[in-house]
Amino acid sequence: LRDRVQVCCSFAFERHPLRKSLPDLSAYAQTGIRLNLRVTPKAAQNRIVVEEGLLRVYVTQAPDSGKANRAVLKLLAQAIGIAPSCLTLIRGETDRNKVVGVNMG
Repeated sequence: LRDRVQVCCSFAFERHPLRKSLPDLSAYAQTGIRLNLRVTPKAAQNRIVVEEGLLRVYVTQAPDSGKANRAVLKLLAQAIGIAPSCLTLIRGETDRNKVVGVNMG
């Protein structure tokens, strides 16, 4: 039964429409990496756009009590392929320009 569940979960994860629309950022899954982000809250849809040395992250959440920051970390973690707990907001808690660190340990 466990094998069936794992197969079903991995199949659902691979086919998930949000996952398909995100860029592959798996190269950033290394401890010590710092990502420079430009965040746009209250966007029409969640998405990530890669530009010259900068990641533009659009989230539908409003910047209220850190909701947008949590949504950014969750979306970024999905694109990288790691758990959101492996990401740390280093700078920019209340700013649109943010620096996020990756800690795989």
